Amino acid sequence: MLFNSPAPRNPIDNETVVGHPHVRIDGPLKVSGQARYAYEYNDEIPNAAYGFMLGAGIATGSIRSIDTKAAERAPGVLLVLTYKNAPKQGDDGAPQLQGTDIKHYDQAIAFVVAETFEQARAAVGMIKVEYSKSRGTFDLGAVKDSGEVTRYAADTHMGDFQKAFSAAAASVDVTYTTPDQSHSMMEPHASIAKWDGDKLTVYTSHQIIHSAQANIADTFGIPQDNVRVVSAYVGGGFGSKLVVYSDPILAAMAARQLGRPVKVALTRPQIYNHTTHRAATIQHLRLGAGADGRLTAVGHQVWCGNQAGHGPENAAAQTKLLYPGDNRWIETRLSKLDLPIGAAMRAPGEAAGLLALECAMDELAEKLDIDPVELRIRNDIQHDPEAGPSRPFSTRKLVQCMQTGAERFGWSKRSPKPGQVRDGEWLVGMGVAAAIRNNPVRPSGARATVDRDGILTIETQQTDIGTGSYTILAMIGAEMLGLPVEAVRVKLGDSDFPEAAGSGGSFGANSSSTGVYYTCSALRDEIVRRSGLNTSDVSFSDGSVISQGHSIRLADIAGDAGISVEEKAEFGDLQKKFAQAAFGAHFAEVGVDIATGEIRVRRMLSVCAAGRIINPVTARSQCLGGMTMGIGAALMEECVVDKRYGYFVNHDLAEYQVPVHADIPDLDVVFLDEVDDQSSPIRAKGLGELGICGVGAAVANAVYNACGVRVRDYPLTMDKIIAGLPAIG
Repeated sequence: MLFNSPAPRNPIDNETVVGHPHVRIDGPLKVSGQARYAYEYNDEIPNAAYGFMLGAGIATGSIRSIDTKAAERAPGVLLVLTYKNAPKQGDDGAPQLQGTDIKHYDQAIAFVVAETFEQARAAVGMIKVEYSKSRGTFDLGAVKDSGEVTRYAADTHMGDFQKAFSAAAASVDVTYTTPDQSHSMMEPHASIAKWDGDKLTVYTSHQIIHSAQANIADTFGIPQDNVRVVSAYVGGGFGSKLVVYSDPILAAMAARQLGRPVKVALTRPQIYNHTTHRAATIQHLRLGAGADGRLTAVGHQVWCGNQAGHGPENAAAQTKLLYPGDNRWIETRLSKLDLPIGAAMRAPGEAAGLLALECAMDELAEKLDIDPVELRIRNDIQHDPEAGPSRPFSTRKLVQCMQTGAERFGWSKRSPKPGQVRDGEWLVGMGVAAAIRNNPVRPSGARATVDRDGILTIETQQTDIGTGSYTILAMIGAEMLGLPVEAVRVKLGDSDFPEAAGSGGSFGANSSSTGVYYTCSALRDEIVRRSGLNTSDVSFSDGSVISQGHSIRLADIAGDAGISVEEKAEFGDLQKKFAQAAFGAHFAEVGVDIATGEIRVRRMLSVCAAGRIINPVTARSQCLGGMTMGIGAALMEECVVDKRYGYFVNHDLAEYQVPVHADIPDLDVVFLDEVDDQSSPIRAKGLGELGICGVGAAVANAVYNACGVRVRDYPLTMDKIIAGLPAIG
């Protein structure tokens, strides 16, 4: 069904289930170890052999020779694959071992399969490789300065930016840098592959099932119907598992040759260089405003690097929507780098862009002597700044987020002058940042079945990457059919189910819920038709369909055969007519050690306006996770590039620092009441990535307010703070 006009009142608006807190229905399975992840299908796939990937030891060049004889003779080894014996694969998929060229460090160059994991790993160490190295480019700053850049995204050049910027009553002209970052999810990339004749089944960890299915099929040149992909539970993805890497391809390749299932999991060090990451940025911000604080000139230029054929971290995206300004100069430039591939990481674009934009806004507020919250409120705009009033926001409660947050956080107690508040050995400060995240939607389908016991079963390819998909889809089904959540069974992550949006880009919950909504609407219609009741006056409640005082149990209507329907949600052009985004405000209080420059986040608050909140429990968890990642981005996360050899040196969780419990204080999340009838019939918006957008800037602004040291090169580590600290007194 097509959603192409504002949502009328519908059963979701009853909110007998939706909108109320509900614990995860998959929680007991996870804590008891019964929720199986990609590497754990031992019952379904007995006698699987173990694979281990060998990655390239150089970043650019080619393999001059590769000697696998010792590995092939090693105990337990069943197969060693290299470019010499790997089958030809399609370029449109994710081909592996197709030649001698090396494009990035840890690119797959060999694959050993053995009876045990330990045997496969040991045999990989026996492979001897000689390389012909070529000179690579690994330094974004050097490439930017050389002028070797290409235009990527559509530029915005409006009005006379230079004139307006020069004439502004106050202005800032600053450059911020953000580093390469890794997703560092808990579950590694892992796959099990088995063949039954010409049919391939792959259990893998992936965020979008139909995308993985198509990619694997294209790689092997077989029909998509011959590939089944199962990803029932995903232990975190954050965008990394939007891509098919070597693990499912190598496992399937080896399984076909051996006539035996093969399983493989990438090691933690391999994840950092073999898979994707968030690419570094250099961001030049120029903001000009009148004495009243209203922006008159908005300039944001972004430089980013990536492998040939891949895009940038589009960090200027939010600047096109967040604030007004008639004179605008917004550009994104992309350079070719020979580092591992950069791709989507939680809130691609906004997460990195707001680290710079929202700090530049604070710098402008200081020059104007206007409170940072007030400056953002004065620059509210209710339509797309570039398209004009003809494209209004469907909803935009940024001002309400700011006002609510300021009141609840005690913002009025903040000292506008940095370095004035001290708590023992700690300098204490507060910071704020606005949050925005686009509200994308994707087609999404489902199958809904009511059986003779009155149980509703929902089947869809939608994935649950820890976000709560199982629970919210059960809640949607329960609301639509008048059932308790306990009477709904949800099956996810299988390509045998109807195609769904998948998880990513904050489009998963809204899109898949809409698919389930339309499917359950069709199921309601079929139930009413079979019941013989008056179709103009029906309701669903307590497991029954009711009309004019007559009630019939769903179980009785379904009978032994049950009732099953399939439907698919598609979306029209409302996003062209309306700018659609979720908004928020982040407030942070930090302490900076007066002697060491150590930074500790003391408390944080996020206030979010993101349409209808389907389940406050899982929604809050999403925001808490985003806030934690935002703190990490501000204070510690950085993939350190060895610019001599082109790889990330700190490629494990011992050296790539992410926040742990000791780093995170009590966090608070507030959701404003909001529904958006232009977004979907659920009236929800994407939320999962809003929680990280702007968090790091709020922390950085709090650090400046605490100690007076403004760091524009993320992360804000102690060495960057300590040099500017005031003398101890």
